[in-house]
Amino acid sequence: MTSLDERTAPPSDPGRPQLERNDDSASGTMLFIALAAIIITLVAAMVVIGLIAMLRDNSTVETVQSTSVDVELSEFSIDGRLSAPAGEVVLNVFNNGAIEHNLAIRGTDYKSKDLNSRGLDIVTAQLTAGTYEVYCTIAGHEGSGMLNELVITEDGEAPAAGEGGEAEGELTPAQMDQAMVDSMLAFPAATEGKGNAPLEFELMPDGTKQFELTAAVTPWEVSPGQIVEAWTYNGIVPAPEIRVDLGDKVRILVTNETELATDVHWHGVHTPNDQDGVSPYTQDPIAAGETYTYEFTADDPAIGMYHAHMHSQISVLNGMFGAFIIGENPLPYGQTISGVTIPEEGDLDIAVEMPMVLNDAGVIGLSLNGKSFPATEPLVLEEGSWSVVHYYNEGLTSHPMHLHQFPQCQGRHPARSAVLRRHHQRVAR
Repeated sequence: MTSLDERTAPPSDPGRPQLERNDDSASGTMLFIALAAIIITLVAAMVVIGLIAMLRDNSTVETVQSTSVDVELSEFSIDGRLSAPAGEVVLNVFNNGAIEHNLAIRGTDYKSKDLNSRGLDIVTAQLTAGTYEVYCTIAGHEGSGMLNELVITEDGEAPAAGEGGEAEGELTPAQMDQAMVDSMLAFPAATEGKGNAPLEFELMPDGTKQFELTAAVTPWEVSPGQIVEAWTYNGIVPAPEIRVDLGDKVRILVTNETELATDVHWHGVHTPNDQDGVSPYTQDPIAAGETYTYEFTADDPAIGMYHAHMHSQISVLNGMFGAFIIGENPLPYGQTISGVTIPEEGDLDIAVEMPMVLNDAGVIGLSLNGKSFPATEPLVLEEGSWSVVHYYNEGLTSHPMHLHQFPQCQGRHPARSAVLRRHHQRVAR
């Protein structure tokens, strides 16, 4: 019998793999942790570097000085505290008037839009120190008082208080007086172009009177040196006067050279409905480059007018309008009005019969017959002569007309106001 003093290990299985206590799993885990820590450290370092760079950039950016100035437009003034330090000046331009206005800085390209009543526009300008004239570019508005000064002080300098308690930038009374005197002494100023020219016609074999009109945007000198892009018929403002006899057959060829479609409405003139010129209801619009023909018989007396109906809010205000007269103007022959007896028919010699077109908006602005003072045309007549004036208001507001000193008879028509007057002075203005 044999006694075993030590235990022996069981025999190993040669086909089974043996796991050792010092395998690679522990070292792999440690390596992963180390790599993760390095990546986190690098990301944190990059974030810190970025923040430092941003702080440095912000510390070197020059602060842009911007000043807001509220500007109010009305009939006829430009108001507000018109001063700011040099740099970026933001003009908040508000039209508190009843008609169209705008604001421009003379000698620069800075200009607001043409603003209808209650309209607002923001003009951002980079201005250096100095005194700038601000004005309304619509004809007649500057001369009526829409002119002021915008004072730009040195960078960072506070605007000085106006002398004598006046708001900064306002014209002094002496400057206003001089501006008025200068404009009055310039009357009557010569300009290129004259409106209301009689429109010639071609007499066709069947007796029809054929007229031609071309609608286009053309340069027009509304006051001395002020040339605007007017909407015209045959290149003039007001458009040519069309005058025909009662019973005439009328044909009018209209060529559209504007970029917009158009038509022609015969206002106050009796026509067949399909010739009335109200597209797209009575006809198709006349496209750019096209010619359209209107034909009708002048079967009723009329002191009427013609103008574009389509886009009229643009074309009419900017000049596309003309007078249309059919037959003789009925006058109160033999009647005594305002103490003046009008001669009988056959004895009344009319020296001048003319349209007088009033406007107050668009590029034409405050004007009579397409001209703004001092370019308005004087009416010169011999003492004791008679004249007839047909008034047309193509503006946005009412314009009562006062004929100073002259005895007169006034009659109303849906399309116009006609005035017969006798002149007791050699020059009537």
